[in-house]
Parts: sequence; C-alpha cells; structure tokens
Amino acid sequence: MFQNVQQRPAENRETAAPQPLTLISHPLCPYVQRAVISLTEKSVGFRRVDIDLANKPDWFLALSPLGKTPVLQVGDRAVFESAVILEYLEETQANPLHPADPLDRAEHRSWIEFGSSLLNDIAGLYNAPDETTFTLKAEVIGRKFETVEKRLDEEPFFAGKTFSLVDAAFGPVFRYFDVFDRIGTFDTFDHTPKVSLWRGTVSNRRSVKRAVSSDYQERLWRFLLDRRSHLSLMMADRRL
Repeated sequence: MFQNVQQRPAENRETAAPQPLTLISHPLCPYVQRAVISLTEKSVGFRRVDIDLANKPDWFLALSPLGKTPVLQVGDRAVFESAVILEYLEETQANPLHPADPLDRAEHRSWIEFGSSLLNDIAGLYNAPDETTFTLKAEVIGRKFETVEKRLDEEPFFAGKTFSLVDAAFGPVFRYFDVFDRIGTFDTFDHTPKVSLWRGTVSNRRSVKRAVSSDYQERLWRFLLDRRSHLSLMMADRRL
C-alpha cells in the first residue's frame, strides 16, 4: 500500500508573490482537463481561454511552439506540455497531489504516462477506419485496463483514500467511455471490477466533473461523428 498524498515542506515551494494564471485550452482536450482538475483540487484561481485548434491564432503559436494545448500563462511567461504544467503546480501551489515519498512519486509519474498511452489508444479507436482495426484497438485498451486492475487495491482512489495526480490523469480517460457506452457495448470493463469502481469514484469527483463544459458530451459526439471512422458509422443511427 502506498502512502497517502501528504503536504510537503513549505520551504520547497515558491515564496514569490503569486502571478495571474491563464490556461489556454481546447474544450475537448483531455490534457487540458488534467490541468483544470489539478488547479481545482488546489483551489487555485485561474482564467481559462479556449481556442480553435483547427484555426490556431498567431498569439497562441507564439506561446506554444508545439501548437498544442494546454498552455499555462504565468504572468507574461508560458509553460507548455501538460506533464510540465502539473509538475509546476506541484512545486508552487499548496495541497500537493503527489505522494511525499520520492519512490511513490516516481511510480505515480509512471502510471500517469500509462494513462497518456491509453489516451493515444482511445484516439486510435475513434479514428479506426474499419471494423478489424477498431476491434484490435479495443482489445489493446481492454488489456491495458487489465494491467491497471492488477495494480489497484480495494480503495476509492489509485493510492488509497486520497485523490492524487494519477486520479486526475485517468479522469479524462474514463470520461470518453461515458459517450462510448451510449454507442455500443464494447465489454471494456467486464473483467476489471476494481477499475470499474475506480472509474465511478473518479468520475463523480467534483473537480473532474467541472473540468469540462456542460455541453462537453454534445461536442464530443459531434467530433466523433466527423471522424468518418468505423465508430462514426456505429453512431450514425444513434442519438446522444
């Protein structure tokens, strides 16, 4: 059993006067959601600005050399890449979401990367052009959740009773399945009862719910329909 998340010593944190935070985001970006969840859990005030990634404004490209969201503006400086943003918030804000122990913390970072690989697999699933590719992608996702199942204990969150950054990273993963479940039965969680319970607990977390707008599911539905993929064909005769 891993230690619950603990407050790390105050001397490790930034002592300078706080600067205004602006999160540059896209309404559907799962990596943006991670940053929003962290900021909310830490009770940090911030301004959110959504952009159209299909028509990126010049000012955004000046801030984000990779052209991706999220970007966190700290005063007049920009931090890009979600993993870096999460670590910056851990180093500068109260209410840490990482464990205090260095090895526990490293293991949590590893599982966050595992969650990122699942997001890539999910993108492969909804972009799969045919049934064969779709089935293969679904099987990969199912096996990865079986790997997670082996790591989980009978606890509400990943590391016990306290919400951590791993939970924040998997919240956007689970959110996709709220829509997928309306399209068809993919048996994704049939053999992972602990993952199913974890999914329910994380999905009902206030910070996770508020990481997206009220019309998120409608936006995601339209986005998936526009993929012209096998999943899009499955959606054609269904409504959200």
